Amino acid sequence: MNQPNVLTQKGSLPEFQPSEIRNKFLERYKTEPLLVRSPGRINFIGEHTDYNEGFVMPAAIDRDILVAIGASADSRSTLYSVKHDETLEFDVQHPEKVTFPAWANYLLGVVRQFVDKGYDVKPIHAIIDGNVPTGAGLSSSAALECGFAFALDHLHGFGIPKLDLIHIAQWSEHNYVGVKCGIMDQFSSMMGAAGKAFVLDCRSLTYEYFPLNLKDYAIVLCDTMVKHSLANSAYNTRRAECEKGVSILKAHYPTIQSLRDVTLEMIEAHREEFSPKEYDRCTYVVAENQRVLLAADDLAKGNLASFGQRMYETHDGLSRLYEVSCLELDFLVDEAKKFGGVIGARMMGGGFGGCTINLVQKSRVNEFIETLSSAYRKNIHRDMHAYVVALKDGTSVIPAIAKPSLL
Repeated sequence: MNQPNVLTQKGSLPEFQPSEIRNKFLERYKTEPLLVRSPGRINFIGEHTDYNEGFVMPAAIDRDILVAIGASADSRSTLYSVKHDETLEFDVQHPEKVTFPAWANYLLGVVRQFVDKGYDVKPIHAIIDGNVPTGAGLSSSAALECGFAFALDHLHGFGIPKLDLIHIAQWSEHNYVGVKCGIMDQFSSMMGAAGKAFVLDCRSLTYEYFPLNLKDYAIVLCDTMVKHSLANSAYNTRRAECEKGVSILKAHYPTIQSLRDVTLEMIEAHREEFSPKEYDRCTYVVAENQRVLLAADDLAKGNLASFGQRMYETHDGLSRLYEVSCLELDFLVDEAKKFGGVIGARMMGGGFGGCTINLVQKSRVNEFIETLSSAYRKNIHRDMHAYVVALKDGTSVIPAIAKPSLL
């Protein structure tokens, strides 16, 4: 069956054209670049569990950040964003944080880690482009960090293991952007596999791929067009509330290291020691960890109806207990429930805006998008964008393009 069309006026994205960024690089720097693509990600279930050392079920998608990179002919190093039409010149041996442009910090933190780890980074030029929507909960920031780290490594021929690159990308987000994110986003962008989702243990970083057979259903993302920045949201507050819950329980159960080790029975036994917010946050995370494992079992058995129901349960917990949803997200999930061809829907990502993820009958995708777009405009008074996505490989060099080296 052919993939359904996305309504052109409702969120179609620029075509993936690596030749365009290559041509820009050639025009600017008169040399052939190395081209790397790094995908955004979706997360089927397991939200806000990664920084609690729990379980997640993400996948890389066919929306990418593109990086064109090459050696500098002199001592200058530059970063150029096509989207922002901004250039930053920086010292490759002393890549300090900048106030402006903010997007450059995702990359500068990566360079900082390379230098601090003793890698001999040479002056470079890099151009950044792509079609991962920003602020939509699709981890454009992780794709940017991973793509640049991968490109920097391949250009120099360092041979850094992917897991180390993942940690470098995460360090950049923690220390140069200011978001204490878990490992899921970077891991998903780097390690995704075409046609497959995977369950990741965020403590051990062990993971298991499995083919995702959605049968007659498609993955449709509905973008609220409410843009959020996790650095300015309650993300770090939620993390602190979870850590407070762990510290309370650790006094009674010394072996506890994170909410990964906690059961709902433990929380209930000491409920009076939690503030209402701490109780809600911890209850949600512990229940969500259980849902991920049950959802994996649903997929192994081909029980999509049960899997979709767990997505609805996750949204309810994120909205009521973890309180990271918003009016727009709740509205879209409620509308999806009313639509007869949807078996699961929830908000996805950090929250406070971004996308809902929906499992929609392929034959009714356009009808679904039209219905929700109309309702959203009538009730929320703004346009909703929609993206039909497929599962693709993680960060990689774009093939059939010359691969320059600094060696």
